Amino acid sequence: MQSLDILSAVTAFAAAFTAGAINSVAGGGTLASFPALVWLGVPSITANATNTVAMWLGSLGSFWGYRREMKGLNQRMLLLIIPSFAGGILGAILLKQTPPGTFDRLVPILILFATLLFLAQDPMQRKLKSSDPNAHNTPLWLYCSIGFQFLVAVYGGYFGAGIGILMLAALSIMGLTDIHQMNGLKNIYAASINGIAAIYFIATGLVDWPFALIMIAGAIAGGYLGAGAARRMGRTIVRRIVIAIGFSMTIALALKTWL
Repeated sequence: MQSLDILSAVTAFAAAFTAGAINSVAGGGTLASFPALVWLGVPSITANATNTVAMWLGSLGSFWGYRREMKGLNQRMLLLIIPSFAGGILGAILLKQTPPGTFDRLVPILILFATLLFLAQDPMQRKLKSSDPNAHNTPLWLYCSIGFQFLVAVYGGYFGAGIGILMLAALSIMGLTDIHQMNGLKNIYAASINGIAAIYFIATGLVDWPFALIMIAGAIAGGYLGAGAARRMGRTIVRRIVIAIGFSMTIALALKTWL
């Protein structure tokens, strides 16, 4: 495990606090917390596993705020929890089997991919609101949605940043248009994906616990205390900050890893 001095502890807490605040308003907090661990010298695979555990535990209550939107939900939507668990554990296993050097080279690409997904979130949500709720209400589309959700979950268990917009796309395939209900379901699926991956990471010893515990506290504090400041800034400004962080970290880690 990486040695944890005062400066590293403060930096990790601040990164997790920022991520928790960002997640409470716009999502995408992983783009702030994961690169911070890498820059602190935590091996990238360990950093990814530690960040997954910290952010999962720090955001478990997020879907509770959408409990009203879950009333009257078509029960078939809960079927996507199954591929979420299956894909999440497979992605986590794939991460464990990836050579550290290979994952190091993949990190800038994964962060760039997640940033582009985050950039596409608002246009995607506008499109989802205008779609026909009955257009895809067939068994075939249900099977396609299950398969798509499984692939999203594999990516989520492997890396995870940006899975929200992909899951919203899966729910759109199933014909949902209520964005609040979709966000509630997305949070349930994300908790399933990240939860099963976190359990695997803990069981296989991939988690750096000194950093994880500090980041759990930071994420909870950020979600509770930082949300007010983030909301005063406005969702648009927060999104721009996340996108700027994502592109900056892509460039910085690419230079650090590839050169």
